[in-house]
Amino acid sequence: MNIYIDFDDCLCETARYFSDLVYELFRKYVPYENIKFFNLQKSFSLTDEQYEYLMLEGHRPERLLAYEETPGSSEIVNQWLDKGYHVSIITGRPYSSYTTSRTWLDQHGFERVEMYCLNKYGRDTFIKNSDFNLELDDYYKMHFDYAIEDSPSAFKFFNHLPELKVLVFNRPWNRDCEFPNDGYRHCTDWEMINELVTFGH
Repeated sequence: MNIYIDFDDCLCETARYFSDLVYELFRKYVPYENIKFFNLQKSFSLTDEQYEYLMLEGHRPERLLAYEETPGSSEIVNQWLDKGYHVSIITGRPYSSYTTSRTWLDQHGFERVEMYCLNKYGRDTFIKNSDFNLELDDYYKMHFDYAIEDSPSAFKFFNHLPELKVLVFNRPWNRDCEFPNDGYRHCTDWEMINELVTFGH
């Protein structure tokens, strides 16, 4: 069994943290439940300059390490590893956040899980030929049976796997989204995800 897991808002509560951070930085109050778009600039009605500053602040090591774990995630992932499942965390976070992200994972019980930064956005500063970065060509050679994802904008990265079962972690910005096919299913929590992976979807 090969399982893909997105990092932000699947393993940790990134959007909840950013809701507080936007208020701290700009005195704009947008409750977590009102984050209707995966595009945070749109959700928080930020200018380009504000959004750039938010991203810089939100990726500072001390802030990345402060994100809360999504309840049940590490316990269930470790159960899968004990069963012999192969789990990969594949994130669109920039490579510059790798070391801190890896530290967060190790501190929260994910030390046995491989993490890769997928170059989804063609960044000029992306490090090539490293052990922890993936170009799209390499990613498309990988096979997964299940994917845990929250972002509708990432669904296109699953088109090469027609048999893939995608478990969409229920978040305010994906509750009304249309799924590409019947292999997608909303999941309310990690217990539900575990049941679907363990007993079939």
